[in-house]
Amino acid sequence: MLTTQRKTLILDILRRDGQVIAKRVAEDFSLSEDTIRRDLREMAAEGLLKRVHGGAMPVSPDLPDFTARRSVSSEVKARLGAAAAAMIKPRQMIFLDGGTTTAEIARHLPRDMGLTVATHSPTIAAELEHHPAEVILTGGRLYKHSMVAVGAAAMAAISQLRPDLFFLGVTAAHPVHGLSTGDFEEAAIKRHIARCSAETHVLLTEEKFDLVSPCPVLGIAEVAGLIVPAEMPAERLKPYRDLNGTITAA
Repeated sequence: MLTTQRKTLILDILRRDGQVIAKRVAEDFSLSEDTIRRDLREMAAEGLLKRVHGGAMPVSPDLPDFTARRSVSSEVKARLGAAAAAMIKPRQMIFLDGGTTTAEIARHLPRDMGLTVATHSPTIAAELEHHPAEVILTGGRLYKHSMVAVGAAAMAAISQLRPDLFFLGVTAAHPVHGLSTGDFEEAAIKRHIARCSAETHVLLTEEKFDLVSPCPVLGIAEVAGLIVPAEMPAERLKPYRDLNGTITAA
């Protein structure tokens, strides 16, 4: 088996299982474990996976700051935001997570229905300065990377709310490891908002798929639905659709 063939198969295993165990792959390929470990080292150097003891995991996505993220996939994010806004019904309370994709929901909110928007992000609240919706901004310690409030004070304030819809933002999605983000406290706040909400929907741009960030938020099956770009290949979405049949393409 050629090296390039092995590496392609290793990536297939990584996407399917969420991890690669060097000993098991060596047995399956009838090769030495040293050969597989060498492949994994080379693939890690190429940024294709993350080496761990005994094997490999999917790479963690980079975490550019909030200002840098504003210019990434802006047209796609606008489509996702419009699709999310179309799900909202009159007189509902929605909770908008922080982030540049959820900011697009705020920009697409209808102006002709009674609506309450809760958020722990001052940047999201600012998007609604001239919108007629009632806005509830919860406080807490500001996590500047994502421009959201975290910590005990934020959790206590969110506990007083019962949103109909929570639009969740994450940095990575994987069929085995679920939805994840890069900060422990931010992940805890996201889980708490989801517990307080009747439904949680997650918006995902294509570059977030098949990756794992350090801090788990929710499993794919634990959210009410995924909102994804319409150009996503069906075969790439299949493992996610098997876990959650409610996928909206935008």
